[in-house]
Amino acid sequence: MPSRRVFLSSTLAAPAAALCTFSGYAGAGFLEALRTYPGVPEDLAHDEDFWIFAQQAFTMDRSLTNLNNGGVSPSPRIVQEAVKRHLDMANAFPPPHVLWQTAPPLREAIRSRLARAWGVDPEELAITRNSSESLQICQFGLDLKPGDEVLTTTHDYPRMLDTFRQRERREGIRLVMFPLPVPCEDADEIVRLFESRITPRTRAILCCHVVNITGQVLPIAAIARLGRSRGIPVIVDGAHAFAHLDFRLDELDCDYYATSLHKWLFAPIGTGLLYVRRPLIAGLWPLMAAPESKIDDIRKFEEIGTHPAANFLGIAEALTFHEALGSARKEARMRALRNHWISRLETIPGFHLLSPRTPELSCGLGVFRIDGLHSPALVSWLWEKHRILTTGIRHDEFEGVRITPSVYTTLDELDRFAELVAHAARHGIPG
Repeated sequence: MPSRRVFLSSTLAAPAAALCTFSGYAGAGFLEALRTYPGVPEDLAHDEDFWIFAQQAFTMDRSLTNLNNGGVSPSPRIVQEAVKRHLDMANAFPPPHVLWQTAPPLREAIRSRLARAWGVDPEELAITRNSSESLQICQFGLDLKPGDEVLTTTHDYPRMLDTFRQRERREGIRLVMFPLPVPCEDADEIVRLFESRITPRTRAILCCHVVNITGQVLPIAAIARLGRSRGIPVIVDGAHAFAHLDFRLDELDCDYYATSLHKWLFAPIGTGLLYVRRPLIAGLWPLMAAPESKIDDIRKFEEIGTHPAANFLGIAEALTFHEALGSARKEARMRALRNHWISRLETIPGFHLLSPRTPELSCGLGVFRIDGLHSPALVSWLWEKHRILTTGIRHDEFEGVRITPSVYTTLDELDRFAELVAHAARHGIPG
C-alpha cells in the first residue's frame, strides 16, 4: 500500500507541469487531493506530509511568522484570485449591472452553500462585513426598556461591551457582567455562573463561543437551553469559533450567532455572517433602515448601501477550500499546533497557561504568561527583533501573550518561537 506522501504526490502529478508553478497548488486537482486524502482527523493532525501540501495554498512571506491569525487571517491564493476576478469584472463591465444584476444571484448561491455547510435555513443567514456589524445588529436591534438587564462576562469583546454601555448611557438599560475563571476546566460551572445571575429583569444574554483573550470555549448549546427555558434570547459572538471548531449551527440551537469569515474561514477581509432564528427575524430591527416589506426577510440586515461585491463573492472559494481541508481535520490540526508550542514552553519555570487544557473547552487559541517576563515587552521584542507576530493581552484581571497559529503554520516556526521565549525567560529581554 503506498504511503500518504506517495498518494498525494501521485494525485497532484497530473498534470505534472502544474507542480512547476506555485499557482498549481491552488487548482482543482490540489483541492481534490486534499479532500480525498486518507486518514482520520486525530491521525492527520500530526501528519506533516498532508499539512505541508495544504500550506502551499497560501502566499505568506516566510521571512515573517504570523501567530496572530485570530486577528485577521490571510486568504489562500484561490480566494485572492477570485476577489481580483470579481473586481476586474466590476470595472470591465458597467458597474451598476454587475452590482445589481450579476452579483445578487451569486450572493444567493453563497448564502445557500453556507447554510448547507452549517445546517440552517438560507433564510436565516445574512452576509455582513464582520462580527462587530453582525453583533451590533442584534445588540441595537433588540427592543429594550430602561431597567432591562443584559447579562454577559467581563471577558467578552470590548467593542460589544461598549455597544451595550452606550445603550446604558442613552436608554437606561443595565449591563450585568461577571468574570470567568482563568482558565475554567468545567463546562457546568460556566453555565451555573450565567444561571446564578439571571434576574426577573434579564432580557438578553451575550456570550462568546470562544473567548478571544483566553481561548476558553463556552458550552453554547447548554447556555442556549438555559436562555430558552427562561425566555431569554442568547446572542453568540462566534468570531473565533466559526470554521475553527467542528460544529453545526443547528446543534447549538441558539437565537443569534455572529461571526467574521476573514478569520478561520480564510475569506476576504471584510466579510462576516449573521444567523437569526427564523421566528425572531421580524422582531429584530436592522442596523440600517430597511423597508417594511422586508420585516421578516433576513436580507433586511444587508441594507448597507453601495459596496463592492468582490469580497462577498470571494467567500465561495474560501468555503470550497475549508471543505477540502475538512472541518474536523482542521479543528484537530489547530488543537495539535496549540499543544505543540505549549509542550515546549511548559517546562519553563514560571510558565502559566491561561487557557483550558480540556479538549472540549479549548482549541487553537492559547494564552500564556511567564513570571518575571513582561508580556508587552515580549510581544514587542518578538516582532521588532525576530519578526514573529503575536498578540498582547492586557485585561483588568490578567495579562499575557496570545498565540493563534493557522493551518499554514509550520512546526519549525512554532519551535523557533518557543526557543526565543525560552531564551527571554532565561536571560531576560535584551534592551
